[in-house]
Amino acid sequence: MTLTSVETLQAQFALPGLAHVSTGNGGQTCIRITAPAATGEIYLHGAHIAAWRPTGAAHVIFMSSHAQWGEHDAIRGGIPVCGPWFRAKDDDPKAPKHGPVRIKPWNLEALEAIGDGARVTLATRNDDEGRQWWPYDFTMRLRATFGASLHIELDYTNQASESVPVAEALHTYLAVGDVRQVTLDGLDGVRYRDNLDNNREKRHEGTFHFTKETDNAFLDTTNDVLLTDPVLKRRIRISKSGSNSTVVWNPSVEGARKIPDLGDDDWPHFACVEASNVMDCALTIAPGQTHTLGTTISLESL
Repeated sequence: MTLTSVETLQAQFALPGLAHVSTGNGGQTCIRITAPAATGEIYLHGAHIAAWRPTGAAHVIFMSSHAQWGEHDAIRGGIPVCGPWFRAKDDDPKAPKHGPVRIKPWNLEALEAIGDGARVTLATRNDDEGRQWWPYDFTMRLRATFGASLHIELDYTNQASESVPVAEALHTYLAVGDVRQVTLDGLDGVRYRDNLDNNREKRHEGTFHFTKETDNAFLDTTNDVLLTDPVLKRRIRISKSGSNSTVVWNPSVEGARKIPDLGDDDWPHFACVEASNVMDCALTIAPGQTHTLGTTISLESL
């Protein structure tokens, strides 16, 4: 896998009328989907999905108005790929938050027509820079299918000679009309760790409401989560596979002021609901084995 120019990738992979390779924000290489079922964008930088919009619907993925697009920046909004650790690395606070793969260029392996949509396959491997934080060889591969639903699969293949502990998340920012009015169903009775309270274990009961800054890792749950948005008059279903935890995050007004690449007025317009394997639900992957984390995001009418 080698990095290649936009022109070469376009000549090799473009699907006329469905997908093309171009230069996006910050000069970053971007695959733009223009299929009958949906439009979308995914960047090689971090394998970062920046947009998905089913035909006839409003945008489903939120992007920060202050997102940074530099070579070493994590992109705020969209769907960052987190791994092989989550949040700060326990034994090295200088390591990149959420892992190095979201701040490095991935390689385009395939563009395919799938029904009336398109699938993008990107991959990355550990390298000399990454080994300073993570000494284990791996390949990560992301397949994103842009159609009436958005389906994502993230593979981690352990190429080390020993079993490896891996935490991961598809850090999905969902666009909402007003986060203070949305509800989440599917987390009733689920225990969680509250990152804003020293990761103390708690249990949630009933429908979830965003009433304050929230950073919860819901554990031992494989359930769908249904986000109901009365402002945009829609429901978003988040289904998942190979995932035993769901992260729910919104910084609210005070938290947003501490995030330089998030506009002060951005926070009411997204809710992060993330298929993941984090904290108590982190994985142990044996040598030569592949684990696949999957999520499907779909719209339902109110």
